[in-house]
Amino acid sequence: MSEPAAPLPDLDLLGRVDARLRALVTAHPEVAGLDISEVLRIVPEKRAVLAGRLDGRAVVARLVEPKYSEALAKEWAELQRIWPHMQTGRYCVAEPILHLPDAGLMVIERVEGDPLLEHLWQQDVGARAQHLRPVAEWLRQYTEVSESWQEGNATGWLARVERAAGTQPFARLRRIEAAILTHLRSMTRALEGADWRVAISHGDYHPNNLILGSDRLTGIDTGGSGRMPVCKDIARFLVHMGRRGMIPSGRRYLGVDAEGLEVFADVFALTEIERWLWLPFFIGVEALIRVENRTLKSSRIRRAEEMYALLLEDLAAR
Repeated sequence: MSEPAAPLPDLDLLGRVDARLRALVTAHPEVAGLDISEVLRIVPEKRAVLAGRLDGRAVVARLVEPKYSEALAKEWAELQRIWPHMQTGRYCVAEPILHLPDAGLMVIERVEGDPLLEHLWQQDVGARAQHLRPVAEWLRQYTEVSESWQEGNATGWLARVERAAGTQPFARLRRIEAAILTHLRSMTRALEGADWRVAISHGDYHPNNLILGSDRLTGIDTGGSGRMPVCKDIARFLVHMGRRGMIPSGRRYLGVDAEGLEVFADVFALTEIERWLWLPFFIGVEALIRVENRTLKSSRIRRAEEMYALLLEDLAAR
């Protein structure tokens, strides 16, 4: 089943957002036609994500606090870069519509459809795997215009993982992660001097950042985009599903969907070192770098433990 919706924001937060919107409309005639009808999310002292219409068109508006204006400008610039390559056809990004840097406001198209992970939970088990290739093809279309090769840096990623693993609050997960780290250290030595493929990638590629419509698959939330190893975003997608127990094909390898691994390898034409070293390395990185916390439900911890145990088993058998 899908995860529960976030709790509604309190009235004080809503009041402050409303007051800011009113002041914004007064100061900027270009948004006089902005009519907000729904609060999608409010993160206190960071941002509000709102839905409504701008001059009659369905939109999503993101309103950020001043200290996050630079990050919002970065996301706007990335949308401007990728939009010409992904504005039509089956694989798209949400259209950038308006950016007011001094107001901390960005307005984009509101995409019709369902977040992919929510759709998968509601779909018949036997029909889920059909979405794996479109997912891989969407990311491939995003990255292919900026791909290049350069010397890899597994050591830097390993250091980040070791710091994150040290904050794991659950003892039973710490034991498994310690053993996974042993394998990641071995892989880091094997990858010394090896090149990796990098590109401007999504940065937070998981199935709820893909909206499945009737005739297109649309990526949203590109604020984390940047030049990074391509295998990192592939691993992000696979691990996000794996630690939630979503295995569309019903087959696992390295704790994630085995068919998903195969499809990504095919769509990206991964080299042998990418397929058998960089991608497994980044699956381990992605599993350990995002540390569980005690606010998560016990079912989430149980699924994560299951995935990490299977990841360790397959790493040990390599």
